[in-house]
Amino acid sequence: MKTSVTAIKGTKDILPEEVKLWQKAETICRQVFEAYGYREIRTPIIEPTELFVKGTGETTDIVTKEMYTFTDKGGRSVTLRPEYTPSVVRAIIEHRLYLQPAPLRFYYFGPMFRHDRPQKGRYRQFHQVDIEVFGEADPALDAEILEMADYLLRRLGVSSPETLINSVGCPVCRPNYLSLLRQEAEKIKPRLCEDCQRRVELNPLRVFDCKLPGCQEQAALLPRITDYLCAACADHFAAFRSWLEFYGLNYRVEPKLVRGLDYYTRTTFEVISSGLGAQNAILGGGRYDHLMKLYGGPDICGIGFAMGMERLLTVAKLQVEEERFVYLAGWGEKAKPIGLRLCRELRRLGIHVLLEYKEKNLKALLSRANKLGAAWVIILGDQEAELGVCGLKEMKTGVQRTVSLADLGNILKRLEAPEKTLTDFNSKEEPKP
Repeated sequence: MKTSVTAIKGTKDILPEEVKLWQKAETICRQVFEAYGYREIRTPIIEPTELFVKGTGETTDIVTKEMYTFTDKGGRSVTLRPEYTPSVVRAIIEHRLYLQPAPLRFYYFGPMFRHDRPQKGRYRQFHQVDIEVFGEADPALDAEILEMADYLLRRLGVSSPETLINSVGCPVCRPNYLSLLRQEAEKIKPRLCEDCQRRVELNPLRVFDCKLPGCQEQAALLPRITDYLCAACADHFAAFRSWLEFYGLNYRVEPKLVRGLDYYTRTTFEVISSGLGAQNAILGGGRYDHLMKLYGGPDICGIGFAMGMERLLTVAKLQVEEERFVYLAGWGEKAKPIGLRLCRELRRLGIHVLLEYKEKNLKALLSRANKLGAAWVIILGDQEAELGVCGLKEMKTGVQRTVSLADLGNILKRLEAPEKTLTDFNSKEEPKP
């Protein structure tokens, strides 16, 4: 019995019709990011394991439970990237991009890999669009990034996104808070899930990440980090909020928002949507002012966000333009080489032409063109080829004209205008006055 091979659990094929939505979203992202001065960067999918252990954090769920890690043929431990920021930091240091005059503002698209229970809009191979800024510490930048995110989401058709913000302090004020948090978390530890009980010992901040209702209720009883910020962090957070208000952005302070990675400092944020259920974050990020130095690079600050494409596309309202293309209904030995040459010339003019290498008669070819949704059909048989003409049929109106092959490209380019139809052309291929 023949067995079929299917996709690995937690992965998903993105089929051609859906790809159009992805391309539309990616185009909008590029337009917005580049308007704000960001440049695209691309890094490898596979990296040394220590890159993520060092930056993401040894106690995070990503490192302890979710990474796809294996030993390669050279005996080195390598990992499929679970997130993008450490890779970008590595690239900046390795190529000394911080010595170049261009600002360190980057964006990128790509797949990430985490061995976690698949959820709505989240897979084991999932895709993110991220932005990063390095070397700019002003809290006005933090606010600009959220203003850009709000603008981007609205252009993507996400209705009523909600912005949550917090500050997670810095190495000056966080140790004292963590000590107090651990003491208080020990008191509620028996009422927490098994994972959170482990987190109390390793990193009590992670208790706030748990999505289980029982753990969330208990976490609400714990001290808030915003009540224990040092003066510098408190001033930074206040300035950040004032710039959000300057932009007229609505936001809510969420003291439990600590994000799932160890490298965050000061600003953290999420943008959520009511259309996603419990896992409702579309976009999240924050500041990581000491990450570059941690990897042995210069002591320059950083901030950024990541947005999951799968989740985004479940709530985005995007309209994909109807694809307009020409179908060549050609048949006959004499017509074939002329038709092939014609298709090449039309494609060089930027006209989309579909030619299928199937033995069919004219009636079958016209039926095929109709099923595929062709805007126009070029009818080219041996007799037309000898005369240097072809039939051009407009599928929407049913109008058909005989046109010379020499004029065909010019006519099709003019027909690309939405207000033009074949009725604007007479049998001599000239537009009606």
